[in-house]
Amino acid sequence: MNRRPLLQHAALAAAVALCAPFAAAQGYPNKPIALIVPNPPGGLVDTSARIVADALGKVLNQSVVVDNRGGGSGNVAYGFVARAPADGYTLLTSYSAYHVGNPSLTPKLPWAQKDFTPIALVTVATNVIAAHPTVPANTLSEFIAHLKKNPGRISYASQGNGSVSHIGTEMFKAKTGTSMVHIPYRGSGPAMQDVLSGQVQVFMTTPPSVMQHVQSGKLKAFAVTGSKRHPGLPSVPTTAEAGLKGFELESWVAIFAPAGTPPDVVNRLTAAIKQGLETQEAKSRADGAGIEIRYLPPQQLDAMVKTETEFWARTIKAQGITAD
Repeated sequence: MNRRPLLQHAALAAAVALCAPFAAAQGYPNKPIALIVPNPPGGLVDTSARIVADALGKVLNQSVVVDNRGGGSGNVAYGFVARAPADGYTLLTSYSAYHVGNPSLTPKLPWAQKDFTPIALVTVATNVIAAHPTVPANTLSEFIAHLKKNPGRISYASQGNGSVSHIGTEMFKAKTGTSMVHIPYRGSGPAMQDVLSGQVQVFMTTPPSVMQHVQSGKLKAFAVTGSKRHPGLPSVPTTAEAGLKGFELESWVAIFAPAGTPPDVVNRLTAAIKQGLETQEAKSRADGAGIEIRYLPPQQLDAMVKTETEFWARTIKAQGITAD
């Protein structure tokens, strides 16, 4: 039997298989892209996703659809994207606390960090320590003093167990030696509704959720948790300025694809996101929402995730924070 034709056929088949991802990448994208968001509409993550979707869609000349899949402290959306085809048409809008906090909070996650390929860091935001007007304090020091006099009498909202608003407020409690009752919600929108009504008194969250309510006087802000004042809240001091040095808290949003996404597709996406976020339209939308655009490419994003995962693991263990 002549084996040469068989070997040639096998080699050709192998070459075709190897070239398939490249061919797919060459024609990418040729259909709408779904940008999965692990939170309900409103707040930092959803706002960032919509800025990215519009900017990316214009660069790629293709529809980018925002798909909100809240629930399970982000695990619903993360699990969905982890199981999606690795073809670049299903992307995850990842929230820092979910991505680097959930692995230490939830023993049996429906996903793992290795299930995702980093595409780009897109936005960051400081946090604002805000309260309902009925809280009898006008400064951060007065607020801390009130908490110490009334341990467990004040409740605070979070965007869900394991969110930055949850872990960050627990860190604030430990830093100040105070006590508050945690009330978790499924996203910043529902949490804000109860804070505005006074059912829950305190919310440490990002500017997109709280800025307009502070500006209108419906809520009062004691401090921002960044190293500098927020341009949308220029009269609100930083925590250091307000007397609480050494307490800073930042949230970030990044885009990931399922693991195994072809490198050419990853390169196409990260370059398009960078180009889209550099436009004046994207910058203006981010500024209006109180968000800072901060692009990082895949390798730098991956390194940041590793560093922050270690930090959050130590913090969660030290503070005894649980997902319950």
